Amino acid sequence: MSVLGILATLALSAAVTFPHGTAVIRTPGPTVRVRVEIAVTPAQLAQGLSGRRALAPGSGMAFLWTSDIRGRFWMKDTSIPLSIAFWNKSGRILRILDMAPCRRDPCKAYDPKVAFRGALEVNRGAFARCGVQPGAHVTIRR
Repeated sequence: MSVLGILATLALSAAVTFPHGTAVIRTPGPTVRVRVEIAVTPAQLAQGLSGRRALAPGSGMAFLWTSDIRGRFWMKDTSIPLSIAFWNKSGRILRILDMAPCRRDPCKAYDPKVAFRGALEVNRGAFARCGVQPGAHVTIRR
């Protein structure tokens, strides 16, 4: 990539800001709360956690859509190992996947193989440590 391309990419990523909220996850055990940045616009959804070097414990990124979608996530330019939970319209978690960082193409695409309404990325293993499994319910509070 050229220097101008790198500068354009940095300028674009710097321009994307995210509103904050809380993901409340109801499990059979304790309720789990995660401080989240919320991605809803096309620019926010495309940017996600790309370019980040760290993610604070108890924090994450929530991706929200107004209708069900089928799609894949990839880790291009993301250096943080992540776990991602996909949920349906009612907030029920359908799948949880672990994703590995990727700095160069080709990057693996992570497909939950289900239609989903939202996705929550956290540090890898955080869901398992907190007892969050498929069937738990997610609510995003803004």
